[in-house]
Amino acid sequence: MKKMLVALMGMFLLVILGCGGGGEEKAQPAAKAEGTQAEATLIDSQGNEVGQATLEETAKGVKINLTVKNLPPGEHAFHIHEKAVCEPPDFKTAGGHFNPFNKEHGLDNPKGPHAGDLPNITVGQDGSGTYEIMAPLVTLKAGEKNSLFHPGGTALMIHIKPDDNVTDPAGAAGARIACGPINKK
Repeated sequence: MKKMLVALMGMFLLVILGCGGGGEEKAQPAAKAEGTQAEATLIDSQGNEVGQATLEETAKGVKINLTVKNLPPGEHAFHIHEKAVCEPPDFKTAGGHFNPFNKEHGLDNPKGPHAGDLPNITVGQDGSGTYEIMAPLVTLKAGEKNSLFHPGGTALMIHIKPDDNVTDPAGAAGARIACGPINKK
Protein backbone atom coordinates (compact mmCIF):
# COMPACT_ATOMS: atom_id res chain seq x y z
CA MET A 1 0.00 0.00 0.00
CA LYS A 2 2.85 2.36 0.89
CA LYS A 3 4.61 1.65 -2.44
CA MET A 4 1.40 2.35 -4.34
CA LEU A 5 0.91 5.67 -2.51
CA VAL A 6 4.51 6.73 -3.31
CA ALA A 7 4.02 5.73 -6.98
CA LEU A 8 0.77 7.72 -7.21
CA MET A 9 2.41 10.79 -5.64
CA GLY A 10 5.31 10.48 -8.11
CA MET A 11 2.93 10.32 -11.08
CA PHE A 12 0.99 13.29 -9.67
CA LEU A 13 4.21 15.36 -9.50
CA LEU A 14 5.14 14.37 -13.04
CA VAL A 15 1.72 15.45 -14.30
CA ILE A 16 1.94 18.81 -12.51
CA LEU A 17 5.48 19.50 -13.71
CA GLY A 18 4.60 18.37 -17.22
CA CYS A 19 1.67 20.83 -17.33
CA GLY A 20 3.81 23.87 -16.72
CA GLY A 21 4.05 23.74 -12.95
CA GLY A 22 7.85 24.10 -13.18
CA GLY A 23 7.58 27.81 -14.01
CA GLU A 24 10.87 27.78 -15.93
CA GLU A 25 9.46 28.35 -19.43
CA LYS A 26 7.78 31.62 -20.36
CA ALA A 27 5.00 31.88 -22.93
CA GLN A 28 6.15 33.40 -26.21
CA PRO A 29 3.82 35.48 -28.37
CA ALA A 30 2.67 33.72 -31.51
CA ALA A 31 4.64 34.82 -34.55
CA LYS A 32 2.68 36.51 -37.31
CA ALA A 33 2.48 34.39 -40.42
CA GLU A 34 4.24 35.90 -43.41
CA GLY A 35 1.88 37.85 -45.65
CA THR A 36 -0.76 38.49 -43.00
CA GLN A 37 0.02 42.19 -42.59
CA ALA A 38 0.26 45.11 -44.99
CA GLU A 39 0.41 48.89 -44.97
CA ALA A 40 -0.38 51.89 -47.14
CA THR A 41 0.57 55.55 -47.12
CA LEU A 42 -2.09 57.71 -48.72
CA ILE A 43 -1.25 60.91 -50.59
CA ASP A 44 -3.44 63.72 -51.89
CA SER A 45 -3.53 65.18 -55.42
CA GLN A 46 -0.45 67.34 -54.64
CA GLY A 47 1.54 64.33 -53.40
CA ASN A 48 1.29 65.27 -49.70
CA GLU A 49 0.86 62.48 -47.15
CA VAL A 50 -2.69 62.51 -45.79
CA GLY A 51 -3.09 59.05 -44.29
CA GLN A 52 -1.63 55.83 -42.98
CA ALA A 53 -3.25 52.42 -42.98
CA THR A 54 -2.30 49.05 -41.57
CA LEU A 55 -4.02 45.91 -42.82
CA GLU A 56 -4.17 42.60 -41.00
CA GLU A 57 -5.55 39.21 -42.02
CA THR A 58 -8.24 37.95 -39.62
CA ALA A 59 -10.70 35.08 -39.60
CA LYS A 60 -13.38 37.52 -40.85
CA GLY A 61 -11.38 39.12 -43.67
CA VAL A 62 -8.88 41.97 -43.66
CA LYS A 63 -9.02 44.52 -40.86
CA ILE A 64 -7.98 48.00 -41.98
CA ASN A 65 -6.89 50.57 -39.40
CA LEU A 66 -6.87 53.97 -41.11
CA THR A 67 -5.77 57.37 -39.84
CA VAL A 68 -6.22 60.46 -42.03
CA LYS A 69 -5.34 64.15 -41.78
CA ASN A 70 -5.72 67.28 -43.92
CA LEU A 71 -8.78 66.00 -45.80
CA PRO A 72 -12.03 67.89 -46.43
CA PRO A 73 -14.49 67.42 -43.54
CA GLY A 74 -17.54 65.26 -44.17
CA GLU A 75 -18.47 61.84 -45.50
CA HIS A 76 -16.25 60.19 -48.12
CA ALA A 77 -16.28 56.94 -50.07
CA PHE A 78 -13.46 54.53 -49.15
CA HIS A 79 -12.55 51.69 -51.52
CA ILE A 80 -9.87 49.20 -52.51
CA HIS A 81 -8.83 49.78 -56.13
CA GLU A 82 -7.43 47.20 -58.55
CA LYS A 83 -3.90 48.56 -59.14
CA ALA A 84 -1.11 49.61 -56.76
CA VAL A 85 -0.34 52.76 -58.77
CA CYS A 86 -1.27 56.14 -57.29
CA GLU A 87 -0.18 58.89 -59.67
CA PRO A 88 -1.55 62.33 -58.77
CA PRO A 89 -3.46 64.41 -59.45
CA ASP A 90 -6.44 62.20 -60.39
CA PHE A 91 -5.21 58.69 -59.36
CA LYS A 92 -6.82 57.13 -62.46
CA THR A 93 -3.73 54.88 -62.61
CA ALA A 94 -5.23 52.86 -59.71
CA GLY A 95 -7.95 51.57 -62.05
CA GLY A 96 -11.43 50.69 -60.87
CA HIS A 97 -12.61 48.99 -57.73
CA PHE A 98 -11.04 45.65 -56.85
CA ASN A 99 -13.64 43.21 -58.23
CA PRO A 100 -12.25 39.67 -58.64
CA PHE A 101 -15.73 38.09 -58.51
CA ASN A 102 -17.23 40.34 -61.26
CA LYS A 103 -20.06 41.72 -59.12
CA GLU A 104 -21.84 45.05 -59.47
CA HIS A 105 -20.92 47.95 -57.23
CA GLY A 106 -22.44 48.67 -53.84
CA LEU A 107 -22.81 47.25 -50.37
CA ASP A 108 -26.60 47.61 -50.81
CA ASN A 109 -26.72 46.33 -54.40
CA PRO A 110 -28.37 42.88 -54.66
CA LYS A 111 -25.94 42.06 -57.52
CA GLY A 112 -22.91 43.25 -55.55
CA PRO A 113 -20.71 44.22 -53.93
CA HIS A 114 -17.24 44.52 -55.37
CA ALA A 115 -14.67 42.97 -53.03
CA GLY A 116 -13.17 46.47 -52.75
CA ASP A 117 -16.41 48.19 -51.67
CA LEU A 118 -16.07 49.46 -48.10
CA PRO A 119 -18.20 51.60 -45.77
CA ASN A 120 -17.94 55.39 -46.04
CA ILE A 121 -15.72 57.30 -43.62
CA THR A 122 -16.59 60.60 -41.96
CA VAL A 123 -13.73 63.07 -41.61
CA GLY A 124 -13.94 65.48 -38.67
CA GLN A 125 -14.11 69.28 -38.91
CA ASP A 126 -10.35 69.39 -38.28
CA GLY A 127 -9.73 67.25 -41.39
CA SER A 128 -8.73 64.15 -39.46
CA GLY A 129 -10.14 60.79 -38.44
CA THR A 130 -9.31 57.30 -37.23
CA TYR A 131 -11.23 54.23 -38.40
CA GLU A 132 -11.29 50.45 -38.08
CA ILE A 133 -12.91 48.87 -41.12
CA MET A 134 -13.43 45.20 -42.01
CA ALA A 135 -13.04 44.11 -45.61
CA PRO A 136 -14.67 40.66 -45.49
CA LEU A 137 -14.32 39.80 -49.20
CA VAL A 138 -10.53 40.14 -49.51
CA THR A 139 -7.43 38.41 -48.18
CA LEU A 140 -3.73 39.10 -47.80
CA LYS A 141 -2.93 35.46 -48.61
CA ALA A 142 -0.93 35.14 -51.81
CA GLY A 143 -2.37 33.09 -54.64
CA GLU A 144 -6.03 33.56 -53.72
CA LYS A 145 -8.40 35.05 -56.32
CA ASN A 146 -9.33 37.84 -53.90
CA SER A 147 -5.79 38.51 -52.65
CA LEU A 148 -4.81 42.16 -52.36
CA PHE A 149 -1.39 41.04 -53.59
CA HIS A 150 -2.56 39.82 -57.01
CA PRO A 151 -0.28 40.76 -59.96
CA GLY A 152 -0.33 44.55 -60.21
CA GLY A 153 -1.34 44.95 -56.57
CA THR A 154 -4.11 47.08 -55.08
CA ALA A 155 -4.54 50.51 -53.49
CA LEU A 156 -6.71 52.24 -50.91
CA MET A 157 -8.72 55.18 -52.27
CA ILE A 158 -10.72 58.02 -50.71
CA HIS A 159 -13.23 59.94 -52.87
CA ILE A 160 -14.59 63.48 -52.48
CA LYS A 161 -18.21 62.39 -51.95
CA PRO A 162 -19.87 59.52 -50.07
CA ASP A 163 -20.63 56.24 -51.81
CA ASP A 164 -24.37 55.74 -52.40
CA ASN A 165 -23.74 51.96 -52.09
CA VAL A 166 -25.81 51.01 -55.16
CA THR A 167 -24.79 52.89 -58.32
CA ASP A 168 -22.58 50.80 -60.59
CA PRO A 169 -19.63 51.12 -61.17
CA ALA A 170 -18.45 53.55 -58.44
CA GLY A 171 -21.31 54.64 -56.20
CA ALA A 172 -21.44 58.22 -57.53
CA ALA A 173 -18.51 58.98 -55.21
CA GLY A 174 -16.92 61.65 -57.40
CA ALA A 175 -13.27 62.59 -57.73
CA ARG A 176 -10.48 60.59 -56.12
CA ILE A 177 -8.78 62.73 -53.47
CA ALA A 178 -6.35 60.33 -51.71
CA CYS A 179 -4.63 57.12 -52.74
CA GLY A 180 -2.12 54.69 -51.28
CA PRO A 181 -0.65 51.48 -52.71
CA ILE A 182 -1.02 48.46 -50.41
CA ASN A 183 2.38 46.96 -49.60
CA LYS A 184 3.43 43.85 -47.66
CA LYS A 185 4.66 44.66 -44.20
